[in-house]
Amino acid sequence: MHVTFFGAVREVTGSMHLVGNEEDRVLLDCGMFQGRRQEAAEKNRVMPFDPAMLTNMILSHAHIDHSGRIPVLTKKDFNGRVFCTRATADACTFLLPDSAKIQESDAQYLNYKTVRNTLVRMKSGNGADLSKEDMDAIKRILKNSTHTLNTDAINEIIATFDLNGILPLYSSADAEEALTSFEGIPYRREVQVGKGLTCTFYEAGHILGSAMSVIRYRGNGQSKTICYTGDIGRFTKPIIRDPALDFAEEDRNIDLLIMESTYGNREHEPVEDLKPRLKKILNETIARGGTVLIPSFAFGRTQELLYIIHELYDEGSVARVPVWVDSPLAANITAVFGQHPEVYDQETHDTFLRKGENPFSFGQVNFTRSVEDSIELTREDRPHIVISASGMCEAGRILHHLRYKIHNEKNTILIVGYMAENTLGRRILEEGRRYEEGGRKGEAPVLRFFNKDYPLRARVEKIGGFSAHGDKNEMLRFLQESNLQVKRIAIVHGEEDQSLAFSNFLGNHGFTTIVPRRGQTISV
Repeated sequence: MHVTFFGAVREVTGSMHLVGNEEDRVLLDCGMFQGRRQEAAEKNRVMPFDPAMLTNMILSHAHIDHSGRIPVLTKKDFNGRVFCTRATADACTFLLPDSAKIQESDAQYLNYKTVRNTLVRMKSGNGADLSKEDMDAIKRILKNSTHTLNTDAINEIIATFDLNGILPLYSSADAEEALTSFEGIPYRREVQVGKGLTCTFYEAGHILGSAMSVIRYRGNGQSKTICYTGDIGRFTKPIIRDPALDFAEEDRNIDLLIMESTYGNREHEPVEDLKPRLKKILNETIARGGTVLIPSFAFGRTQELLYIIHELYDEGSVARVPVWVDSPLAANITAVFGQHPEVYDQETHDTFLRKGENPFSFGQVNFTRSVEDSIELTREDRPHIVISASGMCEAGRILHHLRYKIHNEKNTILIVGYMAENTLGRRILEEGRRYEEGGRKGEAPVLRFFNKDYPLRARVEKIGGFSAHGDKNEMLRFLQESNLQVKRIAIVHGEEDQSLAFSNFLGNHGFTTIVPRRGQTISV
């Protein structure tokens, strides 16, 4: 057997690894590269192999950096099945169409800009600035309304003048077609994925449905076993079970462990700090008569927040102000969580299910579906909690809430996830900290979005323990406390500094490791 690493090696996006032998080739994940637009587009559009050569695919979990290119795969002659857990299959029914919608929307906007700029150049002739009347005339051609593009007119102009139009990576129809290839499998049930190749899923503890995949080959008088961790979660977090430590006897001897390293050189805040920290922030904000705005990822983070807020409300330790989940995708994913109590941990059963309660639904929680409901919510000035996308404040409905609430010192912006460099979320976090450390004196920092400047007078708080990835100590705990016997570890899914540091860390604890490069093949 051999493994070739095509994505998420010395980087954290685009997970894709190919396991093969003389007869079969099975793909582990088919994730989307995320980063600079042009670089990501080039990587995402080109498959490094012919999809027709694949026997089947194994999906570790539904996050887009692991699943996002499956529609690209299935529209290019892939004829196999996508094996994953049942919860992952259900989550993908919302995540992949949502990803397609984003691809289509981005392509439409870029094409609009291309056509608009072309018409401006044609109309100005000598390069003079156009009058407002001329600009409005161009917009009337290219838009049906203030927020709706006339895609037929845009596409016609692209074709007429042979412009470089952008096509989405895949369409909504492609995403729906891809979902017909999915096959949900229960945890700890062996499934045939090739001739002599089987796969068994074990709990990864990362998000709902996430799995470690043990792939065994038996043939030609020999047996080889590969374990792919996908993303490993934290121990003792609420809702889903911890990463598996007890593996079946036939799955324990691992010739090659493919292991993530997102936080390979970092340590998280303790999970136990989440609830008291959230309680303190909510109580202080509500006492000021303010609103708590929480930029949050739709899958995983939103549901954890609802779970903990539900606990605090049941205990009576926080005033029961309205809680609004302002994200259609988050609403759909929350429904998926409710459909899979079989993957909950014992604490969730004891805290909620035995009392007949849904962990994510309680009297004060509301889900907004329409844009009109979201707009109406931005005008609410009584204390409440808003959980809204996007998680890094780069797009989505959270921006509209910030526009109405960021200037008021009564309100709190609560950061509960990683904010990448050059995102609005990172600027809010850094400028808010700087203002707080200076005693909140002088002029408030100014942030620009929606082409307008806004003073950051709202309080900015951060709770770091919500990460869905284990840190270096938790991943070491998995290796030391599980009953796996691991011969060699290939370290993936981490920026190069994290992967190399984690390799050294594990080496100091007696493990044999390698940090592969993209395109490298390891024989097993």
